Amino acid sequence: MKTKRLWMTAIVALFLAALIGGCKKDDFVEIDGICPEVISTNPANLAIGVPLDKIITATFNEPMNPATITPESFTLQGGAKGSATEVSGILTYDATDTTMSFMPTTKLTVSTTYTAMIISSVKDLMGNALQEDYVWTFSTGTTLAPTVISTDPADNATDVVLNKKITVTFDQPMDPLTLTTSTFTIKQGTTPVTGTVSYTDTTASFKPSSALTSNTLYTGTITTGARNVPGTTMAHNYVWTFTTGTISAPEVNSTDPANLATGVALNKVISAVFSEAMNPTTITTSSFTLMLGITPITGTVNYSGTTATFTPTSNLLSGNTYTATITTVAKNPAGVSIANDYVWTFNTSSPLGPVGVDLKSVARFGIIAGVGVSNDAGFSVINDLDVGIYPGVRSSVTGFPPAIVVNGAIYASDDVAPPGVAAMLLQAKNDLTAVYLFAEGATAPAPQTVSGDQGGKTLAPGIYKSTSTLLIQLGDLTLDAQGDANAVWIFQIASAFTTVGGGPYPSPSGGNVILAGGAQAKNVFWQTGSSATIGDYTSFKGNILALQTITMGAYSRAEGRMLARNGAVTLTSTNIITKP
Repeated sequence: MKTKRLWMTAIVALFLAALIGGCKKDDFVEIDGICPEVISTNPANLAIGVPLDKIITATFNEPMNPATITPESFTLQGGAKGSATEVSGILTYDATDTTMSFMPTTKLTVSTTYTAMIISSVKDLMGNALQEDYVWTFSTGTTLAPTVISTDPADNATDVVLNKKITVTFDQPMDPLTLTTSTFTIKQGTTPVTGTVSYTDTTASFKPSSALTSNTLYTGTITTGARNVPGTTMAHNYVWTFTTGTISAPEVNSTDPANLATGVALNKVISAVFSEAMNPTTITTSSFTLMLGITPITGTVNYSGTTATFTPTSNLLSGNTYTATITTVAKNPAGVSIANDYVWTFNTSSPLGPVGVDLKSVARFGIIAGVGVSNDAGFSVINDLDVGIYPGVRSSVTGFPPAIVVNGAIYASDDVAPPGVAAMLLQAKNDLTAVYLFAEGATAPAPQTVSGDQGGKTLAPGIYKSTSTLLIQLGDLTLDAQGDANAVWIFQIASAFTTVGGGPYPSPSGGNVILAGGAQAKNVFWQTGSSATIGDYTSFKGNILALQTITMGAYSRAEGRMLARNGAVTLTSTNIITKP
């Protein structure tokens, strides 16, 4: 009997949902779309020992409407029921991972139970609300105190070299202003050692002003004056000892580029000069490295006299910070390693040409149009990019197949699945408008005026402005980055843009865009005030930002994007678009 009543309840729910529409959910069914749900929280429900500086997060099962995620839609209260205190803070929402975050204004209270609640007024992009308030609890711990996880030299180490730089690594980021010669001390007995303290990442370093004394016991101390970023101090002083030996280690005396150098040439050979001759077999790509962030740079290492050199396999990237390191694998002929890893950073010169155009969310599209996308004939292919139309509808996308999208999808404004397609396309079109206006208004460096046929020319990075139409016909246009892979070109074309060629591919009669000197198609932008036409059989490079229509002639190929704000994008016959 109970089972029968439950099924009757489900049938009634189905009937009511059919009448009123929207997202309705009960024990059996989910009707007319996806109901938004909280799928995870951090801290998790009933978590204990939560850090006092915790940022509270909740992740949804689908993109949410940011306008509904307001300070009124989330509460955090701490304390016993009936006497709980509401916590103030900053609420944000990250659409990329559908996660809401709440950062308390002040630290949470020690050993306190907190109740978090997301109110059902929160909605997804389709207007569907949470089915009920989402509530969870967690409890804080007793301390946030940072701790020392390692030292170099280690506690009780012996035979420490006399020119050793002493380092301490913490379990969390620290406030650099609290790591000084008052909170990080080295003493010989009761006598302080003079030196300087520095801090990078989670490691503090003490560099003595002069060599340590041989065969001597030293005591290192990190005091409770050292605090982490939120302001919590060490729970107690951290003390360790080490004993020196009798020798000094080889050192790096100088580097080129110097530490913190700027404007470094992209073809720079990096070098380091040691204080004495080294064992060449220990100076290799294992002991001398160059990194861009977390990415190793390939190259060759050589050693001569007292100088080691690192020659990158290819030019460095402009406008970036590189980190070079000589590790303790490097040794002198007697087998003594350098005392510490030697690390320095430098910045390369700024990219040639203007500031690049950030395509934002429209970057995912190889084609986006306003009113139509068509493949008139042939087996056209769009590789590793999406196709979109807005405000045009799915019926205005024709010729797919035989045209195909590889590692991408086609999206139209009237798509009902997946949820939020219309909002996603609207955002992409808004971003396209913004980047179009940015490219159109770019003024630095000063635009160079161009007109007529650009075929047969070679252009350096920069801004090129045409007050009417622009053409590539009698020859190819070469864009020369001069060794700078981050070099940028912006073409500001007031009216129509056309390339003219003839078969077979690539057009032997001209009309092609050629990249040279390390140039990349992703850094080339063609802002067109009316329409663009890519000629038959031509090879095109770059991103077209057109106000109206874009047409690709028969058998033409593009490494780039065809992005039309208002008009249609037409593939005439057997065209290929590849992600730049």
